[in-house]
Amino acid sequence: MNKKMMSMLVLLMVVIAGCGNNQAKENQPEQDKNNTPAQTETTLKVATLIPPMTEILDVVKPLLKEEGINLEVVVLSDNVQPNDALANKEVDANFFQHVPYMNQYNENKNTELVPIQPIYNAIYGAYSKRYKSMEELPDGATIAIANDPTNIGRSLVMLDKAGIIKLKEGVGIQATQGDIIENKKKFKFEEVDLLMLARMLDDADLVLMTPAYASPLGLTPKKDALLTETDDSEFVITLVARADNQDSEIIQKLAKVMSGPEVKKFLEENYDEIAVPAFK
Repeated sequence: MNKKMMSMLVLLMVVIAGCGNNQAKENQPEQDKNNTPAQTETTLKVATLIPPMTEILDVVKPLLKEEGINLEVVVLSDNVQPNDALANKEVDANFFQHVPYMNQYNENKNTELVPIQPIYNAIYGAYSKRYKSMEELPDGATIAIANDPTNIGRSLVMLDKAGIIKLKEGVGIQATQGDIIENKKKFKFEEVDLLMLARMLDDADLVLMTPAYASPLGLTPKKDALLTETDDSEFVITLVARADNQDSEIIQKLAKVMSGPEVKKFLEENYDEIAVPAFK
């Protein structure tokens, strides 16, 4: 092989090697000008139920995206599944409940769910298709209330504070129908699943429920409720996580955006007097 052919062969090998290096660079993760690898996106799963909870999560989704967090909203069908999913580590957090309900779940299931950030006050109200005031309710009227322990207590306490019934001294939100010591009009209480309350408007004389279930029917506490909770309610809808992840950076970022100005503005513009922000 003469020198000219040898030189051409060496040159060809250099070119091929250069092309290979370029191809390898193209297959590498995208890098910025400072040779820093592109940010990896983290997925955060949050279980929830209905609006405005689902809508609030939709509001914060793009805000988290800017932080490199992909928010996956898991919409479930009843008020037990979100806590089961969180306790079983199928999701990272949930957003659907107040703290007394969470505490009751922990007690029953021996779990360690923890409140992270209060988001909004959902004002409990008493609604009726048949009557315009509490005074119109006849003796023996049927009142539908949620059947889980904390919401049974919540409903009975609201009626007790309004003087509709009288409860044993000091029972508070632990109250059950067995704690009613005075019921002058002999009202009958029908306990139903939380998600069935709205349907009970056609069957019961009065239904006690949160705006989340009343508002899809066009009902609001201020305009339509015959009776509402007092301002000292402890039933704030709260972001909940587990004891083992409550301090993680991703949960804290979620809490920050959910209590930020974007969510406050959304609630004020879309759920005024129905879902009142519980943060400044």
